[in-house]
Amino acid sequence: MSGGRSRWRAICAYDGTDFTGWQSQASRDAVQDRIEEALGRVLPGAPRIHGASRTDAGVHARGQVFHFDAAWAHPAEALRRACHAHLPATVRLRQLERAAPDFHARHDARGKRYLYRIGFGEPDPLQVRYRWYPGRPLDVGRLRAALPALCGRHDFSAFAGRVDPAENPVKTLGGLAWEEEDGGGCLRVEGDGFLYRMVRSLAGTLVRVAAGRLDPARPVTLLHGGVRTPEVDTAPAAGLILDEVFYG
Repeated sequence: MSGGRSRWRAICAYDGTDFTGWQSQASRDAVQDRIEEALGRVLPGAPRIHGASRTDAGVHARGQVFHFDAAWAHPAEALRRACHAHLPATVRLRQLERAAPDFHARHDARGKRYLYRIGFGEPDPLQVRYRWYPGRPLDVGRLRAALPALCGRHDFSAFAGRVDPAENPVKTLGGLAWEEEDGGGCLRVEGDGFLYRMVRSLAGTLVRVAAGRLDPARPVTLLHGGVRTPEVDTAPAAGLILDEVFYG
């Protein structure tokens, strides 16, 4: 970088409930906007940040990655603390470090892991911001039975909120599992890429299976059909967490 500037790599976590998503908006109330404002109070030139994933309004993150270019002669930890002084408590930089000059948070990503958390029974007021409570009995054995056939490399157009003509709808799910939690469970999804609202569409459809409204074999039939139908539900944003972005 010229002029003493370096490329910086950060991992951040945020509660997405009160934001319009990750990507900058005209209203300036996206997570990206708040981080850029904080950096602009500490660094000259108000650096622009570039994220690995564009999470929707209400979606949370534990491991969102972004990069930016800036001149800073002090330790990385001092910059992290200085940014926190200008950020809400719902946005934290978990890590901040200098990166290779050509590192790119989105282009260099090799995969991501998302978690979708589902609660059983009556909603817990301390969990409703981070779980979906479908409000009906769920048979997780039926849900588990539907998972194996969805793994692998497929065209996931049937589970996309919309398909960008410029994007390849073929993605590889290397891992899809259900993990028990106290008062609910978590759908753990790992893949090399994801279509718009793909994880939420998988979660919503699998909950229909668990509720007895779809046969466990139906999701893979829908997948192979390649077209979204009314049988595919989009689960609410609150249950979704970007857990980790993988590199190298």
